[in-house]
Amino acid sequence: MEGKIIAVCLSEAKGVAKKPVVSGQLVVDHGLDSDAHAGPWHRQVSLLSYNKVLEFNQKGGSVDHGDFGENILVEGIDLRLLPVGTRLAVGPALLEVTQIGKECHDRCQIYHRVGDCVMPREGIFAKVLTGGEVKPGDPVVALN
Repeated sequence: MEGKIIAVCLSEAKGVAKKPVVSGQLVVDHGLDSDAHAGPWHRQVSLLSYNKVLEFNQKGGSVDHGDFGENILVEGIDLRLLPVGTRLAVGPALLEVTQIGKECHDRCQIYHRVGDCVMPREGIFAKVLTGGEVKPGDPVVALN
């Protein structure tokens, strides 16, 4: 499966929408540099399929890149179908999928704004095996 990055997004605090940036630096065993969720744990980077955002907006959601808290928005791959352990070439970086979806303990800003959030159902999480600078337009390839 092959796709491409639509947006790279960061936030300085947890539980808020992320903002698109021109590019981001993926750091080995850390995540996206300067992002609030980065650190030495299994959910270093969050990814979401762009088509899920489009579907949400077709239902009147009115969300933008990063609003679901995703670090990397990907077009062309239904990410939630990838099994844990899948390796993803993301531009020059290499990620490994560590979790599909998540439990939402507290309702995020987007849930309060529009009454739903797709990240707990559709988002995936990964750790960084090989770092590098990523930006919109870079290829995303599921390797296994």
